[in-house]
Amino acid sequence: MTYAVVDSPIGPLTLVAKDGAVAGLYMTDHRHMPVIQGQRDDSALPDLQEQLVAYFARDLKEFDVRTAVTGSPFQVRVWTALAQIPYGETWSYAQLAREIGSPAAVRAVGLANGKNPISIVVPCHRVVGSNGSLTGYGGGLARKQQLLELERGLASTT
Repeated sequence: MTYAVVDSPIGPLTLVAKDGAVAGLYMTDHRHMPVIQGQRDDSALPDLQEQLVAYFARDLKEFDVRTAVTGSPFQVRVWTALAQIPYGETWSYAQLAREIGSPAAVRAVGLANGKNPISIVVPCHRVVGSNGSLTGYGGGLARKQQLLELERGLASTT
């Protein structure tokens, strides 16, 4: 495993690579961030680094990188559904639960959402409370708001 630390408009991002695929993307003080082991190589995952620059410049709406995430089958279902939320839009946790065919599993969906190991790439920041309020985000609510504003064209990227 290798990892890179790169700058971004929302602070440093730690990108974790496993066999050349994206295994993690974490922000400073990220909740559920594992202990990162391996060799630091700030040139790791060049495709992801390039796509992140384009994302923050509002030139990229959907990531196209090879991923290597591990989780329970339920978590993987949730993370797969997250990738279906359109850029600049939000879904509620209940809507996400319905999307995966488990409408009663709203809390479990929230927990799986919070354990998403590749934030931004798998856009867990696009999930909000049923009343539209910002709730829970591994990178912190301020960053969640920044990402949503970026996608809605409301925030400066400099």
